[in-house]
This record gives sequence, structure tokens and C-alpha cells, in this order.
Amino acid sequence: MLTFTPGQDGYETEIAGFQTGVPSRPRLVVGATNTGDVAEGVRYAAEHGLPVSVQATGHGLREPATGVLISTRRMTGVSIDPARAVARVEAGATWGAVIEAAAGHGLAPLSGSAPGVGVVGYTLGGGFSLMGRRHGLAADHVAAAESVAPDGTLGTGLDGVVTSLEFGLFPVTTLYGGALSFTTQETALRAWRDWTADLPDALTTSLALVPYPDLPMIPKPLRGKHIAQIRVAYLGSPEEGERLVAPLRALGPVMDTLTTLPFTKSGTIAAEPPNPHAYVGDNRTLSTLSEESVDAILTTTDAPVVQILDLLGGAYAPGRHLAPNSRYAVRALSDPADTSGQEKLFEAFGPDTTGRLSSFVYGQPL
Repeated sequence: MLTFTPGQDGYETEIAGFQTGVPSRPRLVVGATNTGDVAEGVRYAAEHGLPVSVQATGHGLREPATGVLISTRRMTGVSIDPARAVARVEAGATWGAVIEAAAGHGLAPLSGSAPGVGVVGYTLGGGFSLMGRRHGLAADHVAAAESVAPDGTLGTGLDGVVTSLEFGLFPVTTLYGGALSFTTQETALRAWRDWTADLPDALTTSLALVPYPDLPMIPKPLRGKHIAQIRVAYLGSPEEGERLVAPLRALGPVMDTLTTLPFTKSGTIAAEPPNPHAYVGDNRTLSTLSEESVDAILTTTDAPVVQILDLLGGAYAPGRHLAPNSRYAVRALSDPADTSGQEKLFEAFGPDTTGRLSSFVYGQPL
């Protein structure tokens, strides 16, 4: 077990996560390599009355770590049982590692849009995946877990610090997916809303409203523009996928990346930024995208906010992670210095609001 305290060599590196807008300064960092290290760190915290935080990749941090931070980044084991179509992962494994390992057996996990995200934190938050409308939440397919309870004892549930998970995989090797990008935000948003009224469960989709910087690494059609990007992941045939997206293509996207993809390239659909940066985020689930809610979304495009709208329904069942009657989720990401845009957005939703997804709350308490 490795330990780090403020001022010690390696401390800053160990506390650094993908989300740089949450300035953690824990009194002690435990660089865990196995379950025993995690248990020792938890017992130390209990004996000294300190809160425990856990960090693998640091994508979804809510509050700064102040007591004992258990870093699981070294616990990266991944194994596949093809006969049972099950993966077993340690606490620091990322979806990219699982996707690659499963692909060798013709299988795929319920991973999300970014392969660099940690598996355990994602799953404990529910796990809204690229195949979610067909197969439901990643959390619904957990087969077994190992964990450390708050007193440092070992257990097999999802309470405490989870040190490993087993979960189901699916016989998927390819999907029809990609994105259609538009500079006409209102037209794209209203068209997407109408298009999502009656889609098969095999199609999972989101719409992102993104202000792209004017930088040379940004594709030229998107550079310096506020883009509406419709993202698609479809488990049916490419021919049927082409037919389903035809009404959107008729709107004239400035960029079209829809194609048949190996599941190992599923992270290219959203092509989210791979480098750490500062952001805070929140969300609301909605029963419908009413005219009032659409107007609120469009008004907020004037603010420096990234908005992502997700279609729910299908196999997403109400429960611990999703309130009843939730058809859409609207997420907002902002610079930590100015969250006024997202606050204004959520206030405007009014009666359409059905709840809030804990997995998409960043840089603030629930």
C-alpha cells in the first residue's frame, strides 16, 4: 500500500482526477493495490473520525476529499468469463479496458459514451449506456460485488467501498452509430424531439448543444460554432439504421459520421474530450419536452453551457436511479466560475421536471 500526505512527492499526482474543478486536499491518500489496502484505509479513517472518499478516474467528483482519499487507480484487473458472458473488474478498471477484453469473445458491456470512465463509479450511479434503451441500466446487470464496510470489514454488497464487480455482457460486436452535426440549433432540437416520439428500443440517442472553440484541432465544419449534435447508437441492421435516421439527414447536417462501427470504436460516437478539465454539472429528468422546456433550452445556448439531452424510456425502468414518468434527461455542464446558465435552465422546466440523476451531478452535493 502506498500513502501520501500534503507536501509529499506524489501527492499532487495521486489526487489529480479528470475533473479538475473540484480542489481536493485530503489529509491522507491511500494508493490501494488490493482489497486489503482499501480495508486498511477505511479502518484508519474510522479510527480517526475522518470521512472517506474514493477516486478511480475522477470523472464524477461531487465534493472535495478532505479526510482519507482511497485511490483505486492501480486496481485495474479485468477478466472475462465467456461461458457465462460475465466480466469481473477491480475498482480502478475503465470501460475501455473492459470493451477491449470483452470484444475478444464477441461480447460488449453496457458502457457509456466515454471509454476512460471508471466502471465501478459509473455502475453505482446507475449506468446509462449506449445500449441502455434495449438492455436497461448497467446496475441492473450486476451479478456480484465485493466491498469494504465503513468499519473496515469485508462484504459482498454495494454498500461501503466497492472493490470489485461482476456484471453481464451482451453478444454485440458492431453497432450502427455516429453523429449528425447541425449549425441550426432550433431546427435540430425540434426535429430530434419529434423524431424520438416513436423509436425502437434498439436505438439509444442523445442531442448535445456544444459551443466549440475556434481551434485547429476542432473539425473545420464545427470550429468556432455552437453546434447541435445528434448522437445515435443502434443495435439493428445498418439498412434499418439508415432508414431510421433519414428524416434527420434530410435536414442537411454540416457533418455526418454515421456508419457501422466495431463496438471497440463506440467512444467515437460522442468523441468527448479526453483531457482533464474543470467543470460542474447538474441535470433534471423530464416527462416531456414541452414548448416551454424547448424554449428554455434554446435560450440557454446564449450562456457558456454544454447541454446534453438523453432519450430515456425503453428498458429504463423507474426505480432507485430513475423517477417514474421520466422520458428525457437534460444535463448541463458549466465552468465552475459561472453556473448561472444551468441554474436558469432548470428553474424554467417547471412542471415537466420529474427528478434528478445522481450519476450526472458533478462538483456539488446531491
